[in-house]
Amino acid sequence: MFKNYTINQTTLPLDMEKYIPETDVAFAVNALVEAIPQKLFDQIEQQLGRPAYHPRMMLKIILYAYTQRVFSGRKIEFLLDDSYRMRWLANHEQISYRTINRFRSHETTAQLLAETFVLFRRQLITNRVIDNEAIFIDGTKIEADANKFSFVWRKATTRYERTLDEKSEAFYQALYQEEILPYLKEERQSDGLTSDQLEEVAHHLEAELHETEAQLTHEKRKEKQSQLKRKRRTYKKYLRRVQADYLPRKQKYERYNQLFQDRNSFSKTDTDATFMRMKDDYMRNGQLKPGYNLQIATENQYVLAYDLFPNPTDTKTLNPFLDSFLAQHKELPEYIVADAGYGSEENYMYINDILHKTPLITYGSYHKESKKKYKENPFNVENWLYLEEQDEYSCPAKRPVSFKRYSRRKDKGGFVRDFKVYECEDCRGCPIRSQCTKAKSNRNRQIQVNNSWRYFKSDCKKKLLDEKTGSIYRKRKIDVEPVFGHLKAQLAFHRFHLRGKQGAKIDIGLALMALNLRKLGNYMEKKARKKKKTSLILTLIIKIRLVFFFRRTIVPDSFVFISARRGSSSSCIILYNRWRRGFLRRFTAWQDLGRRG
Repeated sequence: MFKNYTINQTTLPLDMEKYIPETDVAFAVNALVEAIPQKLFDQIEQQLGRPAYHPRMMLKIILYAYTQRVFSGRKIEFLLDDSYRMRWLANHEQISYRTINRFRSHETTAQLLAETFVLFRRQLITNRVIDNEAIFIDGTKIEADANKFSFVWRKATTRYERTLDEKSEAFYQALYQEEILPYLKEERQSDGLTSDQLEEVAHHLEAELHETEAQLTHEKRKEKQSQLKRKRRTYKKYLRRVQADYLPRKQKYERYNQLFQDRNSFSKTDTDATFMRMKDDYMRNGQLKPGYNLQIATENQYVLAYDLFPNPTDTKTLNPFLDSFLAQHKELPEYIVADAGYGSEENYMYINDILHKTPLITYGSYHKESKKKYKENPFNVENWLYLEEQDEYSCPAKRPVSFKRYSRRKDKGGFVRDFKVYECEDCRGCPIRSQCTKAKSNRNRQIQVNNSWRYFKSDCKKKLLDEKTGSIYRKRKIDVEPVFGHLKAQLAFHRFHLRGKQGAKIDIGLALMALNLRKLGNYMEKKARKKKKTSLILTLIIKIRLVFFFRRTIVPDSFVFISARRGSSSSCIILYNRWRRGFLRRFTAWQDLGRRG
């Protein structure tokens, strides 16, 4: 006999929510988006045109699709037909992939996504999932959705533009000597003509050409006609050179220089992407690829904030990333934790003096300086004896290295560092000169000391050796590093799917929030399973205790049946006592297991 199976008959209930488990990630997505304030949706509501799909619904289906490792607009549209979870979130709406892609790349989605991260962090703090004591910062480079061979380099652009400027300058000189362009004499630039000036040249040549053609139509003499025809051919050649060569190339180089900004390269298919050296080099040739530098801040492996930067190094990204975190969440935890890639004097000074927070950031030579070999090396300036009263150092040859002058350096970002320069009085005849310095024989050994940098280094060592702050820093490897592994391995997010910085930021924001929701869903599922397991064990304990309380002197029916067959009640009681002792041992073990839970 089989159960009734009929697929052509309507069955109840029709509410798909009944089929979704309570710990499913779809409920986490629904609760998070529903927590967004309504006033944010009122600001982006449009009064004209056909009524649009509600942004809540659109954000829900895209977020859930990302949790299922579905990033394509067409695949999200297919998932709406295939998954009853997606149908429940979309309220049975059929949405085209074009609508999905338009909403996903719109500026509205960026605002909603920023609000979801703020709400998510607030809920984590309220439910005590995170302590809000520290944030752990790290970065990785992800490849952009751009052609790997559509690169534009700053050095090549500068070289080609310089060659073009030389040609345009020579071209102007030739026209000026022929008195064709007299009005550009005062506007001429020594480094070549700009695109606006080249356009003026083209307009003037066109006017001269039209005037020559008009003269040619009215001229009857053959000698004069031949002169005018030669003049017309010359003007056409000059005009063709300006319009087909000089002007478009100059406009292209000027457009490239605007796109470069502070970068050295960009991609033609995604002008916001910069060419970087990726860790995941699937071509295995060290080739640079267009991408973005992703920076995230985590706690307890939950992503609290993120941002994209065009520069491949992490040192210059920390300060603007902390500013964006502060602008988004209106507060910063006490401890800022990061690896040695962020250790610089500028970052230490910014966190200490401006943000008034505690940096737990190592510097590049931290582990090297902690080794015994470094500490015992007499040629390291850090190990030299310093005489404070004389303001001088003593070199390994016991010669004084006295203060000489102050020095100041300014890097590309505008940060200024101050140094004190010390110089040995006389290095001539020193037996260990070759080991101490590589300077020329007629020059003495000089050292540059940055006291501000030394202070930050000693402060960093002190904090990392402290029990509390050291334990917080040691959490970094198990807090922020696994997030990138989950992003690339579990979520299979290896490349951006939208172009432009705004599109890429929305794309990675959806992926990171999907990671948070997946992790939160697993946490809630484990919590429910633990609670259910504990309740079952407690129920079993209560039932067994009641049995032993009411049947303390009663022999079970099974033992009565055994005694009736054997004809001996004493053997039945012996078996019963053995069974009871064994059961009590197992029962005690179950109790301990329930307490550990």
